[in-house]
Amino acid sequence: MKKVFRMENVDCANCAAKMSDAIRKLDGVNSATVNFLTQKLTLDADDARFSSIVKQAQACCKKIDPDCEILF
Repeated sequence: MKKVFRMENVDCANCAAKMSDAIRKLDGVNSATVNFLTQKLTLDADDARFSSIVKQAQACCKKIDPDCEILF
């Protein structure tokens, strides 16, 4: 399943790149891109575990930038 989520408070392009890399490493993720300019996360992941993966992605983003939020 592929979905696009709005994000808030992504502070810089470097943080966005770190978030993308961290999310890509999650089990079940096919691809992930955090775009700093549009403040969006494009996530392609396993359908059966998608909601769990989104929660794990949120945790990854919080580790890199505590103010960052994925809007569901």
